[in-house]
Amino acid sequence: MEGEGVLLAATPQRLLLIDITKLKINPYSELPPLPVFKVVNLVEEELPIGMRFFVRDSKLYMVGGKKPRAGLSPEMLRDRKKLRLDESFGYRGISPHVYVSDLTGGPDSITLLRKHPISMLAAKPTPIVTEIGGKIYVLLKTPWHRHRELPTPTFEVYDPSSDIQQWEALPEPPFRGAAFYDSSPFDVAGHSVVGTTLYVLAWSLCGDGEFYFSYNVNDKIWKFLGKSVDEVPVPYPLRPLFSGKFVPAYDDIFIYFQFQHLGAAWIPSDGSPTRYQVLTEVYGDYYLRDGYPQSGLVVELGEHEMCIMMPFLTAPDIPLEQLSDDIFNPTPLRSILYMATFRVEKLNSSDQACPPKLHKTDDASDVSQTSHHDNDVKDGTALEPPPFLSITCLSKGFYNLEAWGPETCDVCSAIFHRWGKKWKKHGGLPHLAFSGPFGKKGTRSHLTTKISQLKG
Repeated sequence: MEGEGVLLAATPQRLLLIDITKLKINPYSELPPLPVFKVVNLVEEELPIGMRFFVRDSKLYMVGGKKPRAGLSPEMLRDRKKLRLDESFGYRGISPHVYVSDLTGGPDSITLLRKHPISMLAAKPTPIVTEIGGKIYVLLKTPWHRHRELPTPTFEVYDPSSDIQQWEALPEPPFRGAAFYDSSPFDVAGHSVVGTTLYVLAWSLCGDGEFYFSYNVNDKIWKFLGKSVDEVPVPYPLRPLFSGKFVPAYDDIFIYFQFQHLGAAWIPSDGSPTRYQVLTEVYGDYYLRDGYPQSGLVVELGEHEMCIMMPFLTAPDIPLEQLSDDIFNPTPLRSILYMATFRVEKLNSSDQACPPKLHKTDDASDVSQTSHHDNDVKDGTALEPPPFLSITCLSKGFYNLEAWGPETCDVCSAIFHRWGKKWKKHGGLPHLAFSGPFGKKGTRSHLTTKISQLKG
């Protein structure tokens, strides 16, 4: 590893401080607990569950979430349908509060969460949190909770560096308005940030499909882009269908999840076509297990080192005859985590120029229909694009997310904090240079770019 530190990861019920130096390459049949410095049980600490977090000025901020009623069993805490909230807390059990801890000390100071004196203007059970220009933007993911419409504002901003310590309400998104598309309620299914613009994929809860929007933080204006992802005016991997991070050492290499698939994109600054590479070395073992994938996260660990975290549900480790056949009270699935760390290096031009690998296809005509280049198929043989990255896998394996008790299958937020240094997010947000349609025609615009996971 380029430097020791701690990987902070929030599951719905816990804050985990993971020791990445003890991650190994584990056989896929094993399910050890994650190596941790410390675990904070949010329920035992009487804190909201499902909080998302961000890091700013050597402090960890956890926002939103839901406060469960006291005395619930672990099974009820995990089951969203059985979860009961403490309605005396916040707005009917939904938290508008912010909790903060100090990152300059060790595990004890990081896990000592205290309520911040300034709360959000409205409660948000599953907030989407992103940073743009040093300010923290929080967007409500779903407008309803238990058949009740949640209060406004659904979109607000906080500037930690401002002398005026307060949250500011922002214009309501058009998909929250009663006039948009016959009042169909929407759920935010994805988002990305490019420069000073937030792009949002809103999914109709009435089955009307997907809608794409943008919000510019400078002019504070929402725009409806259309019902196709092709209407989003940024390179394809930077659209809100993806979840990932740029490799800090390079301003044009993006590691991403698209649904349960992991890949790398090379996005040239001169407007050349984007190239893609499947990261089989890192993610191939994931397919050895049966399960239901959730939302994956990509985390920066250093200049060249990256981490992925993919939670998913799998069958419980009990004899088959003990499984419940009651459809109204089924045996709960088990929450596990696939986690890997790896080093990313660009290949030099001579390595990239090596002949592409070949693999036979069942029907060359089918391949040619999906090919981007006429020479991608020859005599029934498809050409696999040459790699542009060298990937060295440092650790990978499956871990038991329920080692400390039943847990909802999710990783809400994750970030790496290096020991021994005052925390500063790596160089701010990485800079990308785009030309043509992404800036003024004929010039090169420098855009600050960051992509967030569906869960913030």
